[in-house]
Amino acid sequence: MKNLLAVRNIESAYGMVVAVRGVSFEVPEGAIVALLGSNGAGKSTVMKSVAGLVEPDKGKILLRDREIQGLAPDKVARAGICLVPEGREVFPLLTVEQNLSVAAYAVANRSRLPADMAQVFEMFPSLNARRTELAVRLSGGEQQMLAIGRALIAKPSLLLLDEPSLGLSPRLVKEVMGIVRRIRDEFGTTILLVEQNVPAALAVADFAYVMELGRIALAGAASDLAARDDIKELYLGMKEAGVRGKQRWKRTRTWRT
Repeated sequence: MKNLLAVRNIESAYGMVVAVRGVSFEVPEGAIVALLGSNGAGKSTVMKSVAGLVEPDKGKILLRDREIQGLAPDKVARAGICLVPEGREVFPLLTVEQNLSVAAYAVANRSRLPADMAQVFEMFPSLNARRTELAVRLSGGEQQMLAIGRALIAKPSLLLLDEPSLGLSPRLVKEVMGIVRRIRDEFGTTILLVEQNVPAALAVADFAYVMELGRIALAGAASDLAARDDIKELYLGMKEAGVRGKQRWKRTRTWRT
């Protein structure tokens, strides 16, 4: 399977604090790849580096074998990468329709906006029912759907989802993750997913990387990682290991597949 994205040995620091230490991974075309880890592991820094919001101090980021590290965010977006950031960041005083229309400015063929918007509303019926509502009046789950729908209007080759389940109820987490899989299956969009909800992420991903202290500590097929009892207990904090709510992460050793 050909890689759409390849990250090669990137390093990033904020002043004296090193956030990412020699991280390398691949995202095959048409795949859902999960980047997992606790708060402070470096996941969001990696995501922002791919989106052009952070320039790595070292290393390369390749999109279809073309180096994109250091490009401005708008140029990264025009190259086909779209980020749905942590916290959604919809425009609160614009309506649902207006939020979606904003994304059309990044699309060459804006005449397709009505058809693209109809496609988004078909995927998110609750948004269709509230298309004239201000975004600030939407629930957290609806705002997340709006943020994802806005990204889809831009027709990305690579969709970056940063903590899409954050703050959502278990029912909405399941719904959002189902949408993630549907986007890949129906749109053919490649997805890089950053998540702390490890069970939910592994249920939809094809491959997964676990970050710890700025490094990749573990990598493998998502189904393989989900099936390993030792990893559930030491890294993933799944229910079978007797841990609920926030994931429990313990540093004991580096696992390799």
